[in-house]
Amino acid sequence: MGAAKLLLVEDDPALLELLEYRFRNEGYAVRATPDGDEALVLASEDAPDLVILDWMIEGTSGIEVCRRLRRDKATAHVPIIMLTAREAEDDRIRGLDTGADDYLTKPFSPRELMARVNAVMRRIRPALAGETVEVGDIALDPVAHRVTRGGQALQLGPTEYRLLKFFMQSPGRVFSRSQLLDGVWGTGSEIELRTVDVHIRRLRIALSVPGGKDPVRTVRSAGYSFEA
Repeated sequence: MGAAKLLLVEDDPALLELLEYRFRNEGYAVRATPDGDEALVLASEDAPDLVILDWMIEGTSGIEVCRRLRRDKATAHVPIIMLTAREAEDDRIRGLDTGADDYLTKPFSPRELMARVNAVMRRIRPALAGETVEVGDIALDPVAHRVTRGGQALQLGPTEYRLLKFFMQSPGRVFSRSQLLDGVWGTGSEIELRTVDVHIRRLRIALSVPGGKDPVRTVRSAGYSFEA
């Protein structure tokens, strides 16, 4: 598999240069910009595998860039690590609620950032390579479009398969109904939010096996997460 594609959005020239240099040395294919509007264009032209995103940047703010990436079907599942000097708890919560997978405050250690990025990449690499993705006893083969649980083949409808694949790319992360709608059905979809609940119910039935726990967790007032 080729180099992982990293979109780096940072308006501090010195830090941008340092991070770009380090990630290129680690084998990443890096595209860098200090501007939020350009970041959105770059992401739409070629969806990255990972985004490192500063909050306070030129043009569209980092928090809005994060929100728009989550709304776009092509980038809804892409991991986002936010970098920011904003240390308040409310800011952290806002960043995570908007869709960031991780949140690192400045000043930070480049080694810590690299460690967090590598941890994310270890999780998503199988999906990027088209290899079987496993979460708990559930395995999804994206090439054969085959799902098994404990070695037993399962029958899923097309929508349930897409929903499961979306979940398995970010195990443990809580998605709102709107995020699931955008990520699985696409932005601009006229499908109603309650349709998500219908397909969640069908997915649960399809994944049900004797003695197996329900891997789809309902998070009250928030949405759903996948925790096989």
